[in-house]
Amino acid sequence: MACLYLTDTGSLTASELVQRLGVSPASISKAITFLEGQGLVRRERDERRRERYFVDDDVWYQATIASARANAQIIETARQGVSILGPDTPAANRLENIARFMDFVSEGITRAAEQARAVLHTKPGTPPDDPL
Repeated sequence: MACLYLTDTGSLTASELVQRLGVSPASISKAITFLEGQGLVRRERDERRRERYFVDDDVWYQATIASARANAQIIETARQGVSILGPDTPAANRLENIARFMDFVSEGITRAAEQARAVLHTKPGTPPDDPL
């Protein structure tokens, strides 16, 4: 991902990544598959029908929102645990506190990411609109 970010275009082919990083094509394939699954890179075919891998300015926003969605799964699981254990048990109280904490943090992260998204599209040296 760093290698893609450090190019002017934000894009490289698998063979370019292999050459720049000095790793095997299999390593690139595995890394790209992981990064793509996380929504951190995307692939497109170029005019020569080679796959090119891209990072976008929005990748940090997308990653932050994906993290908040993952937290939502933790929250849901904790709340299911509360209903299974019964709301008056110490373990259920701990799970409910986890759910409330994670819910509060996730809402704050999502709100901040939405407000600050414009920063990702601002040229360096130009003050962005105050997102907060």
